[in-house]
Amino acid sequence: MEVKIGVQHAMRELTLESAQTADAVAKAVAKALEAGGTLSLEDDKGRRVIIPVDKLAYVEIGEPSARRVGFGAL
Repeated sequence: MEVKIGVQHAMRELTLESAQTADAVAKAVAKALEAGGTLSLEDDKGRRVIIPVDKLAYVEIGEPSARRVGFGAL
């Protein structure tokens, strides 16, 4: 599952690949927002991302898109 996290006052978004399901990520985000502390997610390589919830701009959850290679027109 691909997760993109927008952080306030940051030029770039955080992108990570997670082995969790979309529902599990959404529940983790909702729980963090409800508690008001931090959002903690782990990627598929075991690295952990921790963001204060008051700095979250958005969280986008979806399937990773296939990268295009070459100059072909579709």
